[in-house]
Amino acid sequence: MACAFGTEACKQYYTVKYVRLRDLLLDLQSAGAYGNFVNVLKKYTNPVLLIIDEWLLLKLTESEARALYEFIHKRRKRSSIIFCSQYRESEWYQQIYRGESTLADAIMDRISNDSYKIDIESADPSKDISMREVYGLEPAQVK
Repeated sequence: MACAFGTEACKQYYTVKYVRLRDLLLDLQSAGAYGNFVNVLKKYTNPVLLIIDEWLLLKLTESEARALYEFIHKRRKRSSIIFCSQYRESEWYQQIYRGESTLADAIMDRISNDSYKIDIESADPSKDISMREVYGLEPAQVK
């Protein structure tokens, strides 16, 4: 669904960037180490729409949470972010530096205000099938 929004935004001549959260954090971390944090930050703050996949799949360290705060703060009220996550929004707080920091409060505050949420839920989880099953692939065939 996020890719469909991104494709439509491109058709409307908006700038769009797609990134996995881990890649974004690694890019910001290495930029901080090499002294070009501001330039790399611009790479992610300039697109009108940013799609972040695998949002909070892994718990953040304090330094990652700090970089993420700066990043989200810079984009706030200027442009849009689509967060693609396997966790519910109510579980995000615990994924941000174990939920023990005011950083988690600040990040969630900036995300939750002025946002639209699309929760994709299964009507009947017992009838869900994976894409592997749809295409008839055995788990051993998928690499």
